[in-house]
Amino acid sequence: MKNIFTGLTGLLFVLGLTACSDTGPRNTGVVLLLDTSGTYTQELSNAQNLVNVLLVKMEPGDSFAVARIDTGSFSEKDIITRTTFSDRPSEANQQKRQFRETMDNFVKQVKSSRFTDITGGVLQAIEYLNEKNTGKKTILIYSDLKEELPKGYVRDIPFQLQGFDVVALNVTKLRSDNVDPREYTTRLENWQRRIEAGGGQWRVINDMDRLERILQR
Repeated sequence: MKNIFTGLTGLLFVLGLTACSDTGPRNTGVVLLLDTSGTYTQELSNAQNLVNVLLVKMEPGDSFAVARIDTGSFSEKDIITRTTFSDRPSEANQQKRQFRETMDNFVKQVKSSRFTDITGGVLQAIEYLNEKNTGKKTILIYSDLKEELPKGYVRDIPFQLQGFDVVALNVTKLRSDNVDPREYTTRLENWQRRIEAGGGQWRVINDMDRLERILQR
């Protein structure tokens, strides 16, 4: 697979980091959900590059949060770092430096989780962005999209995603997908169905070089 971070200009097009409408809020809110289960933690160093690019493009009033997907992700404790950027350049630059430092420390110390509560992470992201009331709401899911829950966890919950863009990034193929490719396609189809049933816009982006062509309508 090509380097996921070549062509990030296209991703910023998806996020719509410019004005959303003439009448409503014009700021942007982004939540990046990072899978920390199993061997997927090996992908997190690449996710740091994505965070850095997004930080460069964030404007005053934009809100940005990064949260981990682990055993039970519908929790404030899983938000690694978050901020709303100041309209004062010196203060905004300091916010971005602190954001990077927090992310660097997290990636150095992160421990793999046993389970993958993607639904809980999405619910937490929805809650955060609704509280921020941003004009543009985007959830980025950096994961292989295989959800595995501990016994007793209830996640058969409909999403409320009207006005949200949900973008799956770096959806790596699992060993079992090589044995039966239908597992991979079914996984993607199931997530698309859930997101769109909740009123959200769904995209899967693995090849960042081809992103802008993929997004043409």
